Amino acid sequence: MAENNVDLFIIGAGSGAVRAARIAAEHGAKVMVAEEYRLGGTCVIRGCVPKKLFVYASRFHGEFEDAAGFGWTVSQSSFNWATLVANKDREIGRLEAAYGATLEKAGVKVVKDRAVLDDAHTVQLANGSRVRAGYVLIASGATPSYGESIPGLEHVISSNEAFHLPEFPRRIVIQGGGYIAVEFAGIFAGLGSHVTLIYRGENILRGFDDDVRAHLRVEMEARGIRVLTGCKVMALERAGGHFSVRLSSGNQIPADRVMFAVGRQPNIAKMGLEKVGVEIAANGGIAVDEYSRTNRQNIYAVGDVTNRINLTPVAIREGHAFADTVFGGKPTAVDHTNVPTAVFSDPEIGAVGLTEAQARARLAQTDIYKAMFKPLKATLSGRDTSVLMKLVVDGLSDRVVGCHVVGEGAAEIAQVAAVTVKMGAKKADFDATIALHPTAAEELVTMRKRTATYARAAAE
Repeated sequence: MAENNVDLFIIGAGSGAVRAARIAAEHGAKVMVAEEYRLGGTCVIRGCVPKKLFVYASRFHGEFEDAAGFGWTVSQSSFNWATLVANKDREIGRLEAAYGATLEKAGVKVVKDRAVLDDAHTVQLANGSRVRAGYVLIASGATPSYGESIPGLEHVISSNEAFHLPEFPRRIVIQGGGYIAVEFAGIFAGLGSHVTLIYRGENILRGFDDDVRAHLRVEMEARGIRVLTGCKVMALERAGGHFSVRLSSGNQIPADRVMFAVGRQPNIAKMGLEKVGVEIAANGGIAVDEYSRTNRQNIYAVGDVTNRINLTPVAIREGHAFADTVFGGKPTAVDHTNVPTAVFSDPEIGAVGLTEAQARARLAQTDIYKAMFKPLKATLSGRDTSVLMKLVVDGLSDRVVGCHVVGEGAAEIAQVAAVTVKMGAKKADFDATIALHPTAAEELVTMRKRTATYARAAAE
């Protein structure tokens, strides 16, 4: 068998892997990337990008309704699922080609094959060839988890299959309470499905601010999404041309499709990690230090496979930092604090920093500034909706430690707010900023009244 010697071998070709490959190559490294599916990883192929395209599609129905209040007469509209899927596939194909072109331009060799570790410096490809590498970077991402086995689980789809359904489901049951479940509930509801969201916890979006969670649930239910908490799917069986879904509450729900979005798990199975002795962390991902290095000195891991913060920009930053550290002579640790996040629900969520509960647990004094209001657009459209904005402030230093927004454009607002939180801006800096009127975001700099003050007990 031919021996191919490279400086860096990367397993996976998602966003973090592609960034690491390009930067390492720019530093002069000879790089090879192996990907058994498609270039682009979860985000480009079956995650962020196609999902956001579906979100855009789902919002047109509401826009058509709102137009009447502004004097528009919109003729009868109709939606074609096959057209959306085909157009989405064409865009994903374009992006995959762009990723390939980026790697080719950088001089990176791409092998479309499965790769597993044979030893710390040797990678075995499914085609039978072996590659010797000075360093190995594992960037294989994550895969959907289905939770516990139940009768009829073979009929359940994940978010992967949701992008390629041959027919649009008129009734869909979605199990899960995280951002993927919530987003797809909004997508299918906006496109015309009758959606039931099932979650075993007390409320959706665990880990987000409690006011945000409560507000979004009210908004989702106002849009016709049935949200059932405190229960889970126990079984499903075919019933004619559809499925009958049995819940732990004893209820039976008919559905054309059943989707589970109960989490994702690091894609580490059958990769040779045990053979090489790579340590797995308590979170189920590959254990790494602040430089993304595993317990094997020449093996690194970035992105969702480490299960730290599973967001594409984080993987990209980690991949870049890895290349600079190992091949650029610039040791770079990634700061995982105050990473902004968004949920592209309807309405969407943008957040950065501490929740109120987290702040109250960590800070000696916490000040909360909160506003809820009807957006200007809704005054003419007649839509029953409201925007929520919330700032979490360190009561002793006046530093803004959290910003949470629910409403149109929330993600865009949160990206800018993240800069202020990251730099340590104070509430007084917000107050000193003149508002941009009329906007929803102006509320962030006009909130003056302190709505709540919390101090930890002296004994703490």
